[in-house]
Amino acid sequence: MRTPAKLDELDLAILTAMHQFQKAGILELSRRTKVARATVQARINRMEESGVIASYDPQIDVTAAGFDVQAFVTLEIAQGALDQVSEELAAIPGVVEAYATTGSGDVLCRIGADSHAGLQAVLLSIDRTGSVARSHSVIVLSTVVAHRTMPLLRTLTPAGTTKAPAYRDQR
Repeated sequence: MRTPAKLDELDLAILTAMHQFQKAGILELSRRTKVARATVQARINRMEESGVIASYDPQIDVTAAGFDVQAFVTLEIAQGALDQVSEELAAIPGVVEAYATTGSGDVLCRIGADSHAGLQAVLLSIDRTGSVARSHSVIVLSTVVAHRTMPLLRTLTPAGTTKAPAYRDQR
């Protein structure tokens, strides 16, 4: 497990700008944060290396793409079968994400389908895997809070002050 990165106010400002202006390049981020381009580039490189910035994949709305039936499925799996179920679930295209959990279930999955028949097909594929003993599903009716990260990051107590003089002066 990685040691959590210590983000300061400038890191949070850069991440905020990256979220607000997703197509912005380094120069534009530099202008928005009023910090030298090299500083922004170095901070982004550090956040990439530490895993804070995990990817630059586009955020895809599967509902808008035609997969408007979604469900959460809790799986109870055979003892010690987490690696096996991970491989089996990864092979099912309708499994959007899956997490090992505590509680009454062992794995929580989010699945997507283009119809109720498609949802049933994904559920049957999951149930046919050799490591799933039981599953329980709930259908998503609507999104109440979409996936987000910035509000959580803003709760961090920044790790000291930034060394970037231009950024310090604007606060």
